[in-house]
Amino acid sequence: MYAIVDIETTGGHPTQNRITELSIYVHDGVQVVSHFETLVNPEIPIPPYIQAFTGITNDMVASAPTFNQIAQEVYATLKDNIFIAHNVNFDHSFIKNQLVEAGFDLNVKKLCTVRLSRKIVPGHRSYSLGNICSALGIQLQNRHRAGGDALATVKLFEHLMANDTEHHIDDSLKRGSKEQQLPPNVSKADFEKLPKAPGVYYFVNENGLAVYVGKAKNIRSRVASHFSGNLKSKQKQNFMRDIYGFSFAPTGNELLAILLESHEIRRLWPNENRSQKKVSQVYGLYDYLDQNSKIRFGIDKVRKELKPLVTFGSHAAALQYLNSMIDVYGLCPKLCNSQTNTGPCISVKNEICDGYCLVQENVADYNAKAQAFFDQLLADKKTYYVVGKGRSYKEQSVVVYEPGSFVGYTFVSIKEQLDFDQVKDSCEALKINSLMESVLSQVVSGEKSKGFKVYTQLRMAIH
Repeated sequence: MYAIVDIETTGGHPTQNRITELSIYVHDGVQVVSHFETLVNPEIPIPPYIQAFTGITNDMVASAPTFNQIAQEVYATLKDNIFIAHNVNFDHSFIKNQLVEAGFDLNVKKLCTVRLSRKIVPGHRSYSLGNICSALGIQLQNRHRAGGDALATVKLFEHLMANDTEHHIDDSLKRGSKEQQLPPNVSKADFEKLPKAPGVYYFVNENGLAVYVGKAKNIRSRVASHFSGNLKSKQKQNFMRDIYGFSFAPTGNELLAILLESHEIRRLWPNENRSQKKVSQVYGLYDYLDQNSKIRFGIDKVRKELKPLVTFGSHAAALQYLNSMIDVYGLCPKLCNSQTNTGPCISVKNEICDGYCLVQENVADYNAKAQAFFDQLLADKKTYYVVGKGRSYKEQSVVVYEPGSFVGYTFVSIKEQLDFDQVKDSCEALKINSLMESVLSQVVSGEKSKGFKVYTQLRMAIH
């Protein structure tokens, strides 16, 4: 037996909105055997644009039963039948959510007539209920009302049953089938092309534009997790509505997946990504000569037109480093802009600084100490090559990292001896950001380098 369902609601997401109308046709595979239909008082106002779209007004539902008052009858009608709807996850998620609130747990098999239509009657321009019914000659009356749309879905399902020569309906109901969990506009074949390997995956809309970018140790498993469960969240509902396909980029290891995901989110700016779209600020240590030819140091935000001596993920980290170097090299905190009060610097009191701020040290002597610090910074500039697993057993990945200036990656044959200069020339460059800096600094420092080999190479400083 089948329960063919349509609902109208106050909006698109079940955790924030409510059902305003419900229609259920119970079908035995040959004909309709019973019908339940009612307006529902949502107990919240219906937005004006929804009233205009459905024709259901606040006055119409004011005297209608609440969902809690009909929940037992709805549950009894659905619990022993296969739940069918056009874009089934939308209707099912609303009804299941409100049944749970009323104390009922609905666990039934589902069929989606959008997905079945794409398989059984392929080749149509659109599979919206109105367009597919028009294309198949099915009369649809009382559009955007639960009764009219549910009856049209009944006639569509009967047409699909009559033309299902390849048994798609039975296949969709088989135990273990993930068919109904996927977005209605995505084929199971596309899902099964996803690899069970680390990498970056993309959800694309009808126009082929990325609406979400993610990373995973196992791409197929991670993609499936987006559509499992009751689909209550706004993001999951958007995925089910907007996704028309997947694409992916295997990386061989999770480190490269993290870096590539971060780069791609900032490059593509997908609608459904949130966490990495905040502007992340990197701070740099700079040197300069003042009008009295003193070598000075300062911390500022990293900008395109200025090249820092060294970079940090926060102003606090940069200041901590600079203060430690002030102690090591006997520099003046006031000339390093880490102390701004009037009078002598704190290093004079601690007998670390020789008193340049008190005019007790000449420019040449002080600049010699500042130059020693500057020279050490340049000498410490390194290029890191992080070597890890590739996309197959025949290759390895190489991430090239120059702190504050460059991140790139490439794949090389595992049989080839690494030529670092050639590796860097063949790299796919990524736009460096503070997340990449943080992750890679932990790897090259040995803090999180398990599974990787890290090689270093001094690079020529240009200043």
